[in-house]
Amino acid sequence: MALELVGKLIKVLPEVSGQSQKGPWSKQEFVIETLDASYPKKVCLTAWGDKVADLKQYANGDTLKATFSAESREYNERWYTELRAFRIELAEGDGGSAPAPRSAPAQQPRSAQSSQPAAVSFNSAFDEESNDLPF
Repeated sequence: MALELVGKLIKVLPEVSGQSQKGPWSKQEFVIETLDASYPKKVCLTAWGDKVADLKQYANGDTLKATFSAESREYNERWYTELRAFRIELAEGDGGSAPAPRSAPAQQPRSAQSSQPAAVSFNSAFDEESNDLPF
């Protein structure tokens, strides 16, 4: 299950690394603030392995699109959720394609309106004498 989040990079936390049975590992957490005008949300994601190097090329204030997976695990009867980013890229690359879908739906209602019959006022439908209601 892949999820996407677009927002402004507001903080990059320190890199954490270690050694496991499978070899060395590294991870780095970063915080993105969503672009919602009314109620922006801050979301902490984690970059693992070579994605840590990818994260270093971005600065605070950059608008990013992060593709991630969500996973939860239990430890001592408490649940912990991690949002693991597996693709991090600048969102400006998608900015050029965003207006095209917006213009397409705007054209659809025009064609839909032209294929429908002319609008009739609400009261004119009840002005007729042939009212077949039983009461």
